[in-house]
Amino acid sequence: MTIENANLLLLSSSRVGDTKYLQHALAMIKAKLNGITELLFIPYAGVTVNYDDYTTMVQNALSDIGVKVTGIHQCESPIEAVNAAQAIAVGGGNTFHLLHQLYQNGLIAPIQHKVAQGMPYIGWSAGSNVAGLSIRTTNDMPIIEPQSFDALQLVDFQLNPHYTDHNPPGHNGETRAQRLAEFMVLNNDTAIVAIVEGTALDIKQNTMVLASGLSDTTVPATGFVFKGVRSLKWLQMIAWIICCSPSLKVILAIIYIINYAQYLQ
Repeated sequence: MTIENANLLLLSSSRVGDTKYLQHALAMIKAKLNGITELLFIPYAGVTVNYDDYTTMVQNALSDIGVKVTGIHQCESPIEAVNAAQAIAVGGGNTFHLLHQLYQNGLIAPIQHKVAQGMPYIGWSAGSNVAGLSIRTTNDMPIIEPQSFDALQLVDFQLNPHYTDHNPPGHNGETRAQRLAEFMVLNNDTAIVAIVEGTALDIKQNTMVLASGLSDTTVPATGFVFKGVRSLKWLQMIAWIICCSPSLKVILAIIYIINYAQYLQ
């Protein structure tokens, strides 16, 4: 981990299938908060929804677990709000807009400092993306240019929420795996953790577990790690399965994509 003893819950999405907003994640969020009942919410990824409405959505969802939500935009000083926060949640939307606003409000260092002190950080979608080294593996359109693509760097890898290996019949564009492989060609030493909808990375005490909010516990959740190895001259794909949490029947599938460029040539 980039930050020692970070206490993070990085959700792939706010919904899975046709579930209600954050419904699948409530148990994971409650466990991560561990008795904390007040949460500072950062709605900066919202573009087509205003911040008040976005905060209300989150408050309505978390009222079921007795959590009071305050939007950071309602605070006189965003930096002081972060410094005083017991826990922070960062919502989904557009990752470029989110990171732009974090820089504009001078929140990168304050959030890093609070996380280093052990404060729970909960993100979903874009909110998970910005926890990584940079936002260069987001799925979002670059609708605004942030000061830098460098993100919060709470962990020492890239993230790709909403990951899917689905390839619709007749679709001629690149798959998600191909897009991530492009990143690996140019950034061979930086791993990408791709998390599918309904799952999350639960990080605490320098340990990372793939957690599941899926209602069907008989179907293992899967996540994927893409990592390049310079020494080979052609594409090799090596996959194996590591059981991370037997009680949840959670499985982490690790896939190494090696020298994809050589394969394309």
